[in-house]
Amino acid sequence: MKIHEKYLKRCIQLAKNGLGTTYPNPMVGSVIVYENQIIGEGWHKKAGEPHAEVNAINSVKDKSLLPKATIYVSLEPCSHFGKTPPCSDLIIEHKIPNVVIGTIDPNEKVAGKGIQKLLLAGHNVTIGVLDEECLELNQRFFTFHQKKRPYIILKWAETSDGLIAPLSKDEQKPVWITNQYSRQLVHKWRTEEQAILVGTQTVLDDNPSLNVRDWKGNSPVKIILDRQNRIPESAAVFNSTEKTIVFSESKRSFKNPNCISEVINFKGDLAQEICNSLFQHNIQSVIIEGGARTLQTFIDENLWDEARVFKGKTSFTEGTKAPQLSGQLTAQKSILEDALLIFRNHD
Repeated sequence: MKIHEKYLKRCIQLAKNGLGTTYPNPMVGSVIVYENQIIGEGWHKKAGEPHAEVNAINSVKDKSLLPKATIYVSLEPCSHFGKTPPCSDLIIEHKIPNVVIGTIDPNEKVAGKGIQKLLLAGHNVTIGVLDEECLELNQRFFTFHQKKRPYIILKWAETSDGLIAPLSKDEQKPVWITNQYSRQLVHKWRTEEQAILVGTQTVLDDNPSLNVRDWKGNSPVKIILDRQNRIPESAAVFNSTEKTIVFSESKRSFKNPNCISEVINFKGDLAQEICNSLFQHNIQSVIIEGGARTLQTFIDENLWDEARVFKGKTSFTEGTKAPQLSGQLTAQKSILEDALLIFRNHD
């Protein structure tokens, strides 16, 4: 089993290259081993492009070794026709006798069917190697398919005295609590997640673009809460090429064809309403960046998976208090004078 773990770790390492580019597909890595030597490897790079197993097989220079090799893959090979043919069929076609799988695919289109197809074709299949690590790798994908909602990341910056905004923003919009390196990291995160969500007041106060400027990568889908349609159409969030979903109590029309109006009930379980709609939009992950009331709504409904909290040295004395969170602190690091705390919700 230890030798299997060695190669599965490499699969996971390869798969992480696809963070932010494979949606709605999972991140998957694969290696092919012959006589304890890696002879091929690959990962899934983008939806619609070849899967990890295809890239791994294609990278093998001497295909005559495949009938004597072992293929390792972090997630169960697919068994259905999507934008690409089934990977399980490709493994069978190349007569790769041994298949080692990190974890089973939760997607109902696969969910054990790929394994069954391989077994029926006479392949030796080993399942559940580094299972926890493989689940962690695709926590967004698993949350979406198992909980029928996006993986939710809360993010905010608070001062040394526990405030996220001053009483007045007249002098500077927005008011920065963290340093430029922390802000650059936030832009990196935006490229890794599928969507970003903010409330009405954040847009009215800061007029944010919510795109990626300080990092190379895709800008996320924008999710805007605007209960009474108070945000003017001239706002930066409504003037971009990224898909923008606006939640309000009444339908609204936009000149920008990239903006979509969705009507939801703001008087009930608001966070759950939002999650239900985002699931229908096939949004697998979302960063919630504010404001305090929006963040607290998701906390109070216990609809969050991870919280990333920056603590700066700035002090406001008076202003908006940071959200109140109860979660397990799993990581902490310094970014110059800023502290970054990572919490997980294990409820």
